[in-house]
Amino acid sequence: MTYVPNLLRLYRETVVPELIQKLGYKNVMQVPRLEKIVVSRGVGASISDKKLLEQAVEELTLITGQKAIIALSRKDVAGFKLRKRMPIGVKVTLRGARMYEFLERLIHIAMPRTRDFRGISPHSFDGRGNYTLGIAEQLVFPEIDVDRIYKIAGMDVTIVTSAKTDREAYELLKALGMPFAEGEPVKKKK
Repeated sequence: MTYVPNLLRLYRETVVPELIQKLGYKNVMQVPRLEKIVVSRGVGASISDKKLLEQAVEELTLITGQKAIIALSRKDVAGFKLRKRMPIGVKVTLRGARMYEFLERLIHIAMPRTRDFRGISPHSFDGRGNYTLGIAEQLVFPEIDVDRIYKIAGMDVTIVTSAKTDREAYELLKALGMPFAEGEPVKKKK
């Protein structure tokens, strides 16, 4: 018997039948699913302080359970004293069981620990069924030891789905337990 994350089990047993009925799919394969989650943090100040980059890699690795990689700049920007291929951020791409475990911890542990949390905006979809969420500080994750923090920093979490529209992605994430604030997702102009 292999390990199946709780959120994946919920998706298979509850969410798929619910979305088939609610959105009128004729085939199980039409139901949108999570493809990957990308957690990233820009560390532009690492140009002058290399310790920030090492700290960011260590923190993202702790939070996600997977080794973070360093993102390099793509071009020169003289105004920021930035050269091509300089380290400016860190990111982790999660798939499979780790993706579902991270999303479950994000929904049930990290988000409720956010100050004055009233739900996340339903307006952060990109028009193609993907959702991006900004987290103001890494301290909302219990894996981070407050005493070892060098600098408080935020991160972006992008949830990539196979949904064709924002409405389908909204229904998928809501069924998985994403705590959206009141309101419907905005329809993007094309």
